[in-house]
Amino acid sequence: MKKINFKQFKFQKVDIQTLDDRMLLINLYMTQLVVFVIACIIMLFQRPSLGTMLSLEKGIYIPIWGIAFAGVVLLVDILVSRWVPAEVMDDGGINEMIFKNRPLWHIALLSFVVAICEEWLFRGAIQASWGPYWTSILFAAIHIRYLQHWLMTGLVFSISYGLGWIYIQTGSLWTPIVAHFIIDFIMGCIIRYRRED
Repeated sequence: MKKINFKQFKFQKVDIQTLDDRMLLINLYMTQLVVFVIACIIMLFQRPSLGTMLSLEKGIYIPIWGIAFAGVVLLVDILVSRWVPAEVMDDGGINEMIFKNRPLWHIALLSFVVAICEEWLFRGAIQASWGPYWTSILFAAIHIRYLQHWLMTGLVFSISYGLGWIYIQTGSLWTPIVAHFIIDFIMGCIIRYRRED
């Protein structure tokens, strides 16, 4: 049996401009798959009640909380982007490359996959052990492209903390999934359909 030479694998910073669209999508979907698998492994050890976690017992309050939170986040984001210099909001062009030429159905699919996988890991698996504060620090840290400026880091932390809070309020993972999906979908549509000045 051939041994794997782990020294041949090297981590290096990827220049986003060198990625073609296909490779960017492969990276995005593979990252989400890894996130989902890690969440499932953590949950195997925690053995949470999936019935409770995915409960629809709160009924209409689940989408109401999700939509209301997403609305607040989008309003704050629009206000911040209006008054804060563009270089502070810059994520290195990643969101632009992901959403700019994507059809509406694919923006929806991407937003759905990201919402499910990230909320499954952060709210479903990690928050149960670490609580919303430390989970939000980890959430902000993995969104590395936003760590260039304190304002964006603070916004990502606040959004994550809010997602954790609405999960606690409703007791259903569907609430932060709904909110996360709406935020990503609308922001993706704004990037896709905005007119260049």
